[in-house]
Amino acid sequence: MIDKTTIAAELATVTEHWTPRVIGQVNDQYVKVAKLLGEFVWHAHENEDELFWVISGRLRIQLEGHDEVVLEPGQFFVVPRGVRHNPIADEEVELVLIETVTTAHTGDVVVDRTVPIERQLPSG
Repeated sequence: MIDKTTIAAELATVTEHWTPRVIGQVNDQYVKVAKLLGEFVWHAHENEDELFWVISGRLRIQLEGHDEVVLEPGQFFVVPRGVRHNPIADEEVELVLIETVTTAHTGDVVVDRTVPIERQLPSG
């Protein structure tokens, strides 16, 4: 089945902060939407890059060994594989994530906020 949608409509269905939801798949990449608020957790994805594309709000991404990146609406940033990072949303942020299907939510760490892929999938 082939359906069209909008990012705004998909974001409207997100009710929990830091809980990404898969809205599509392009080959081996998931397209996800999420709402963020507060500070997340320092982590890295050893084998995968991760794209953060801000739709609304302002996102800060702390990067180990690099300057902090600040993203405004319409901007995106790719965190390179292996770089420890910590997203921070001082106000609510709505965003799109593009990640390889093998990307673990909190990468190399597991915390109480870790969301397994099964909960991120549409039927999850």
